[in-house]
Amino acid sequence: MTRRPFASCHPLLLAMLLPVLSACHQAPDGDVADADAAAGPAAEREVPVIAEAFVSALTPEDNIDSPAAWTAPDGAVWVIATAKSTDRLVVYDGATGETRSAFGTAGTGPGQFRRPNGIAVVDDLAVVVERDNHRVQVLRLPDFSHVLTFAADDLVKPYGLWIDRVDDGYLVYVTDSYDDGEDANGDDILPPFAALDRRVHRYALRPSGDGFAVEALGAFGDTTPEGALRVVESIWGDPANDRLLIAEEDESYANELKVYTLSGEYAGRTIGRDVIQAQAEGIMLKTCADGSGWWITTEQGKGRTVFHLFDRVSLDHVGAVAGGKVANTDGIWLHDAPSKTFPDGALYAVHDDQGIVAFDWRTLADALALPACTRS
Repeated sequence: MTRRPFASCHPLLLAMLLPVLSACHQAPDGDVADADAAAGPAAEREVPVIAEAFVSALTPEDNIDSPAAWTAPDGAVWVIATAKSTDRLVVYDGATGETRSAFGTAGTGPGQFRRPNGIAVVDDLAVVVERDNHRVQVLRLPDFSHVLTFAADDLVKPYGLWIDRVDDGYLVYVTDSYDDGEDANGDDILPPFAALDRRVHRYALRPSGDGFAVEALGAFGDTTPEGALRVVESIWGDPANDRLLIAEEDESYANELKVYTLSGEYAGRTIGRDVIQAQAEGIMLKTCADGSGWWITTEQGKGRTVFHLFDRVSLDHVGAVAGGKVANTDGIWLHDAPSKTFPDGALYAVHDDQGIVAFDWRTLADALALPACTRS
């Protein structure tokens, strides 16, 4: 998600942008238009360009933010995306990009939303984070029946999530980008470092009857300048390596990903600052049976999205690719399951807040000469 900066536009960022922009500008929905990182060096870099398998219908009124994919019992792949401005979920055909349906209305009841943002699918559950209802809803697919709502008493301004299977239940991590109000210019005010200790909340979901019992396991966030999560949304985990990657979205500070442990400790490392030149956004993990794999991360250039891959274990930068059309990407989702259209899986990405695109994983892997990967 493109976000308001803290205080004002950073001098170094403005120095890069002045050749193409006279100043930072405000987007119609209150987020900052990505003043844009891609108009400078990011747009000029030589990275392999791969063709999108499809581009869905574009519906700017929806303000599409994040996708998640699910394989239905009949084998069809659904890509379910959050629509922030119309308070609903839009469902696309994962093979063609055609719009299948939409679900939800504006409101505070079950199956209703107020600015849905992050979404994840696990088993037959779609889990949705609502920023303006400051809560998480769990819906059961394929009919989107309401299962559970939780966290409204804890969350302030939640955005993203990651879900880990634990025994017969789930551990849900939710990012919370609360602020200290706005300054005279309408920009969010960054809380003091000591108050950034609740940037990620954890909840245990355990089967109970036809639903789940929820236990709040507390929140975490480093309070040092190096490890603090200034502006947070995207998060993903790798239990095999006791690792969380969390995107830092305060561009006035850095375009990077913070490395945390699953228990919530800052691991003393960041990645991407030397290669990511626009806002760090969506994060996914491709895992291989031998323990190798790649982190897939998003550089949200307004004019062009660049996807950066990092080695799963070492976190070394492996390479980057761009699509022929996709730009201004918020969320991504790796559907690492074979389908008739995408035998090696597909990477789905939001395109310019208006729809989604798909990339055949085989095409992406070939572009970067990645070694063969047997699914884990």
